Amino acid sequence: MKLHELKLFIKGYVPEKIWISLIKVYNFIKLRDLRNLYLIKKAQERHKKALEIVQGKTKIRVAFFLTHESVWKYEVLFDLMLHHPIFEPALFVCPVVNFGMENMLLEMDKTYKAFKIKGYDVVKTYDSETGIYLDIQKIFPPDIVFYTNPYKGLQDERYYITKFPNTLTCYVPYAIMTVNIEGIYNTDFHNLVWRIFSETPIHKGISMQKQTNNGQNCIVTGYPGFDQLLINKSPNSTIWKNPNSSLKKIIWAPHHSMIEFNKVSNFLEYYDFFIELADNYKDKLQITFKPHHLLRVKLEDDSYWGKEKTNIYFNKWESLENGQFEDGDYIDLFLTSDALIHDCGSFMSEYLITGKPSLFMVRDESVMEYWTAFGEKTVAAHYQSRNKKQLIDFIENVVLNENDLMKEERNIFVQNNLIPKNKLTASENILQYLESQIFQ
Repeated sequence: MKLHELKLFIKGYVPEKIWISLIKVYNFIKLRDLRNLYLIKKAQERHKKALEIVQGKTKIRVAFFLTHESVWKYEVLFDLMLHHPIFEPALFVCPVVNFGMENMLLEMDKTYKAFKIKGYDVVKTYDSETGIYLDIQKIFPPDIVFYTNPYKGLQDERYYITKFPNTLTCYVPYAIMTVNIEGIYNTDFHNLVWRIFSETPIHKGISMQKQTNNGQNCIVTGYPGFDQLLINKSPNSTIWKNPNSSLKKIIWAPHHSMIEFNKVSNFLEYYDFFIELADNYKDKLQITFKPHHLLRVKLEDDSYWGKEKTNIYFNKWESLENGQFEDGDYIDLFLTSDALIHDCGSFMSEYLITGKPSLFMVRDESVMEYWTAFGEKTVAAHYQSRNKKQLIDFIENVVLNENDLMKEERNIFVQNNLIPKNKLTASENILQYLESQIFQ
């Protein structure tokens, strides 16, 4: 009987007051912490055995578990493995279940189609016609699993890390982290995964402080999300709807946290204003609305706008002569743009790689209290706005007049903090690490 099943069984026979007292005693004597330490130790032992088994194989199966297209950071690594004589990579789209069945089917279908168009041999893990979930262990028993998201409850439990205890599991953060929030660094996942490939030495240091296992599973490789931005020398500019080359290209990327956590998102205060900007500067700008992938599903909830109002707003961007809505891959978008305006921590470092100016919209000063040491450095390399006038000043002075006074400062930050020192891509570093462990 599993632990949660045992709890439910006991709870059914124990009076509520006694049950609450037992929970208090359980927490007080830190049995939960002892149990977690036990599970972490067992995970390390299992990984050691799994590695010994993998070291004896002539072919190594690597499963990449994908949720949303926008958090896919393994493009270059996957390609390296496709051309490797030993590794056999496969891509599986896993169900995103934290916003219900309708959204799950929508996201899975959208992601599946996007990767099919790119030429991937991608597999859905759920059949909407039969209602059957794919048993990956049977059709493609993996030696290594790469995850794109660490949060329990986001993807279906059948594909969560606890279902692969005897497999070498790996994780690259879905964004290069900038905020000091415990749940980003120290969940069960972070402590149970075999290897986390850390973005920078600063991130490794944070993991050492926050993780229950003291970050023993963290390896600094650089961030593979940068790789395509660094090696793509011929981006597709036709991703922009308006072919007028005289128009400056701005990306507006609002976050989804409108009422949660540090309430970083400015969307509800600025959604009409950006439509006005597109109209007022239609002979000078084109704007891409690139929201966080969770913003729309939240707005569609009746506690916010509901589906009708949300659809009207998103369709309005599609109807603008100099505006558009994008919700998928953003590499070409970044590389062919002129500037980014955002309040999304996950884009803070990635866009700086392009060398182009970026404005961070500060909704409230409390937002500035959540940065890690790395986050403070990153936001300091941004222009910042706290009102509409400052936003317009950025558009007119930095974007339109090209008076980019922070360009050198940004470049210094990128070279000192973001680019791997060994002149390899992060993906090459990850592959080399795996080779060093398996082919020793």
